[in-house]
Amino acid sequence: MTAACPQCRKPVDPAYRPFCSKRCADVDLNRWLTGAYVIPGSKHAEGDGEPDEDQEPDHDEWSDA
Repeated sequence: MTAACPQCRKPVDPAYRPFCSKRCADVDLNRWLTGAYVIPGSKHAEGDGEPDEDQEPDHDEWSDA
């Protein structure tokens, strides 16, 4: 069984693996860069809500608050 290019289904060229050509590789890259491909997940899943250990606190240590 021969691998097929994910863009055009032609046989894969080892120089551009997993694609068949630079053009198909560039088409795929463009789709990632323009947001056509998205990794599923929550929009606000950047952290667990806890500050990192090396992160400065949000308040000024000299204020009364």
